[in-house]
Amino acid sequence: MPKYAYKEINFRPDSLRLIAIINSVIEEYTAQGYDLTLRQVYYQLVARDYIPNNERSYKNTGNLINDARLAGLIDWTAIQDRTRNIRQNSHWSSPASIMSSALYSYAIDTRKDQPNYIEVWVEKDALIGIVQQIASTLDVPCFSCRGYVSASEMWSAAQRFIGQDPSGKDMTRDIADRLELFGADVEVQRIALNWDQIDEFNPPPNPAKLSDSRAGAYIEEFGTESWELDALEPKVLTKLIRTHVADLTDAGLLERASAKEKQDKVELELVKDNWHDAVDLLRDAGY
Repeated sequence: MPKYAYKEINFRPDSLRLIAIINSVIEEYTAQGYDLTLRQVYYQLVARDYIPNNERSYKNTGNLINDARLAGLIDWTAIQDRTRNIRQNSHWSSPASIMSSALYSYAIDTRKDQPNYIEVWVEKDALIGIVQQIASTLDVPCFSCRGYVSASEMWSAAQRFIGQDPSGKDMTRDIADRLELFGADVEVQRIALNWDQIDEFNPPPNPAKLSDSRAGAYIEEFGTESWELDALEPKVLTKLIRTHVADLTDAGLLERASAKEKQDKVELELVKDNWHDAVDLLRDAGY
């Protein structure tokens, strides 16, 4: 892991202890194959009672992590900013080399013949990396709502569902209502965060957002506390998605589709490994 020092910073002993704890959290996530956002690190520290749960604490954690990275104490690649990414063209060293990329990228729609069309939606963009990792494994699309979904994105989603024939709590209701408005017959299942998971995993609570126009109805039904999905362990989210998708999947159809994809890749690899011979053969044939 790259830890590069750019500044010499004299940390207080309690700051050094917290940096060590942050690194242990990072190591836990990395061992499970997950990247982290700053908010996920913060909630793990809150859940383990190392820091209080408030806005000032969040800002202090961010400042400490920034300083620790500059001082070479925290890996620069361990914490991801998923909202800002560079875009650039792909390049290859030769026509043969692109075949390796094609082989890696090749995939059929293994769920084309499934009785249920499934999408996994998550409210927060900060969690899309975790959701996308398991969704990709299961070959189901995923979507980051980023709060309440825009009318254009909701209309596009409805068209996908029609083609397939298939802020928290209030957002689930909003999604179902607007998909129905646009003519999509869709069952929306809220798989997290629910009361049973709050009882089981005991994530740290936040005060309800009193400035939100829906705060009154929320407080009347659920009380003055709210909970963030970020506070759940990635392995918990992954298991929830895997379990619910499996319940809606025909395993036999999926196995046959996966076998076909595997055979297609064998044939692609054959072409890749014999690229120059294939080109010579075509040239000899007059192409």
